[in-house]
Amino acid sequence: MKHSCRFIVTIFVFIVIITSQISISAAAPPTRIISLAPNITEILFAMDLGDRIVGDTIYCDVPEAAKKKPKVGGMSNPSLEAVISLKPDVVIMTTDGNPRWFEDRLRAFKIKTYVFRARKLSELPQGIRDLGLFLGAKEKADALSGHIESAMKNVSRSTIHPSRKKKVLFIIWPEPLIVAGPDTEIDDAITLLGYDNIASRAKVSYPNYSMEEILHNPPDVILIGKGHADMKEMAKDLLKKLASVAAVRDGRVFFLSDSLYRLGPRIVPGIEEMAKCLN
Repeated sequence: MKHSCRFIVTIFVFIVIITSQISISAAAPPTRIISLAPNITEILFAMDLGDRIVGDTIYCDVPEAAKKKPKVGGMSNPSLEAVISLKPDVVIMTTDGNPRWFEDRLRAFKIKTYVFRARKLSELPQGIRDLGLFLGAKEKADALSGHIESAMKNVSRSTIHPSRKKKVLFIIWPEPLIVAGPDTEIDDAITLLGYDNIASRAKVSYPNYSMEEILHNPPDVILIGKGHADMKEMAKDLLKKLASVAAVRDGRVFFLSDSLYRLGPRIVPGIEEMAKCLN
């Protein structure tokens, strides 16, 4: 009887030890990460997790170290073979730019995925917290998200809100004319600062805009974002055509960096830069 009890106790202890080891292993944070979006890559580096990135996209160019990571293709057309060859613990995707079918393919190959779902400024801090918790970097994520939240509040409080809601147009590309419309971090930033984006009622996020639309509803301020070319030179012809618009006539045309193009850590300096122009 005694031997039977000892045997049962031994088996029980063994099961407890094995179970705890499995739990610890299952809870271990991913150490081999592939990022399929530039904003995700920037967030990971901002949380000091850059050393865990084993691959990213051809568009991941910030910070400088991101350029040196093995590339798995673009956001909309990543290479499944390249991803598999890098043996990731997890592939981090977004709902804004990465195709759903690729997530399904990864899961078919038993590759774990994490989908970053934040798409608006207001959703970014919680999106970072959730990602940090998943990656075992809660403190870093809390610090980063807290910094972004407080910075957005400070910028909003310090902004001189106009008595009349002034109208803004943010140009992404002059020829053909593409602007920032609804459901973009740029539109969110304009609203946060108390202004009205004249393209906010467009049907798509980055619509092709017409001269007629601008002349019919002229903006008080025109902002032009940084592109892969000399935007001052690229925008010359467009601004000549818009010479009668008050924003152009009165010198309220400003050229900005690309900080607001990605929903990530550089959102803060991007909003601050926009605020200086609008104020």
